[in-house]
Amino acid sequence: MSIKSDHWIRRMAREQGMLEPFEPGQIRTVAGQKVISYGTSSYGYDVRCANEFKIFTNVMTSNVVDPKNFDESSFVGVTADCCIIPPNSFALARTVEYFRIPKNVLTICLGKSTYARCGIIVNVTPLEPEWEGHVTLEFSNTTPLPAKIYANEGVAQMLFFESDEQCDVTYKDRNGKYMGQTGVTPPRP
Repeated sequence: MSIKSDHWIRRMAREQGMLEPFEPGQIRTVAGQKVISYGTSSYGYDVRCANEFKIFTNVMTSNVVDPKNFDESSFVGVTADCCIIPPNSFALARTVEYFRIPKNVLTICLGKSTYARCGIIVNVTPLEPEWEGHVTLEFSNTTPLPAKIYANEGVAQMLFFESDEQCDVTYKDRNGKYMGQTGVTPPRP
């Protein structure tokens, strides 16, 4: 298994539509304004956060967060250019980019250092072979202060690992429950 370079990422985006929309270089300014960078990097792709957010609230109908029986009223939906996450809380968002992961590729996501240095942790589970959709991003605010996430700017880096052999069963083959997701997708039992 090997990590893939910027050349490979550009080729896969162009030839196989691996991610759309696609930015072949690193973008650091938009309309003359500095942004948290996004686009192709040396060995990865920095994804952007869309302007759809689900902010966790403690005004819940139940008193337990249960992944097998999740109460969506635990979230407040927001569409905005930024999201303020309350102290010691979290929010869900999604990538601007839509992914189509090749059959012999595993994709790992890591948060950008700009957010990590502010106590904001980005968590995304691996994108398995033949998974497709918008990536749901989980932001944890580990600080005692409100934290801001910017829409349409870089939030995390995707690393692509190509195997020299294909797996027996892909995410698509087993009809994974998050296949083809669009929008911000909460937990599904």
